[in-house]
Amino acid sequence: MEIFNEYSDQIFAAFWTTIQLTVFSAIGALLLGTVLAAMRLAPVPMLNWIGTSYVNVVRNTPLTLIIIFASLGLSQTLGVTMASRQSPTFIVDSNFRLAVLGLTLYTAAFVCETVRSGVNTVPLGQAEAARSLGLSFGQNLGIILLPQAFRAVLIPMGSVLIALTKNTTIASAIGVAEAALLMKEMIESTAAVMVVGSIFALGFVILTLPLGLLFGYLGKRMAVAR
Repeated sequence: MEIFNEYSDQIFAAFWTTIQLTVFSAIGALLLGTVLAAMRLAPVPMLNWIGTSYVNVVRNTPLTLIIIFASLGLSQTLGVTMASRQSPTFIVDSNFRLAVLGLTLYTAAFVCETVRSGVNTVPLGQAEAARSLGLSFGQNLGIILLPQAFRAVLIPMGSVLIALTKNTTIASAIGVAEAALLMKEMIESTAAVMVVGSIFALGFVILTLPLGLLFGYLGKRMAVAR
């Protein structure tokens, strides 16, 4: 308890950064993942190939490698900046945004497959009926398929979000001051591995358990009757 009291402000700040990483990455991954799912379902072979290639490559690439590439490859090698160099917090802001970018690119592949599996639960007759009414692929996807798909995959989507929350710990590899980086620093300072580990384990349980319960409730509440 003494350790928690001593580091309480830093712990709350670190978990706030973790929450921000999760929220921004989740929004980006949902948008990109939905676009990728549409590409994989589109009646255009080139779009299918691009979407499939992206998913297969990213899903089989370690997240740590993607995060480090975003930092070393984009920022240091290619000079892609995610913040103003004149800003006094340039390094902190840039690392945070690069971490969001890496998490978004990685998680989008899993969102894509989740959305695509939801589309596959929609009876084929509905898509055929939409085409017979003259709806384009985009209209069919936006009006008929995706609304039902999202309702069908709320629970799996919750699992993806929980995994994303835990994956934010990888951001410590490029110096983002989230929970895992602070835990490492606290262990080095106090040598109280069990106590510090328990504090951060409890913190992640507090973050992820309500998400699981919420998405489980919403999944049952909004399930599509077949």
